[in-house]
Amino acid sequence: MHLEHYIGREIEIIYEDRRGEITQRRIVVRSIRDGVLHATCMKAKAWRPFRLERILSWQPVKGRTA
Repeated sequence: MHLEHYIGREIEIIYEDRRGEITQRRIVVRSIRDGVLHATCMKAKAWRPFRLERILSWQPVKGRTA
C-alpha cells in the first residue's frame, strides 16, 4: 500500500468497519504499526485506529490539507 509515505499527510479512505459498514473518511496519517494505521479523523477531530486490511481504497488529498 505504501501508506508509510503519507505519514503526516492527509488522505481519503474507504473503510469497512468490523460490523461491515462502509464509510468514507479524510484522515491524517500519524503512524503505522502491527497492521494498524493510526490517524486523526478529520470528521470526528479525534484519533482513530484503522486496520490496514479493512481499508478498501485510498488516495492522497490534493490541494489544502491539514
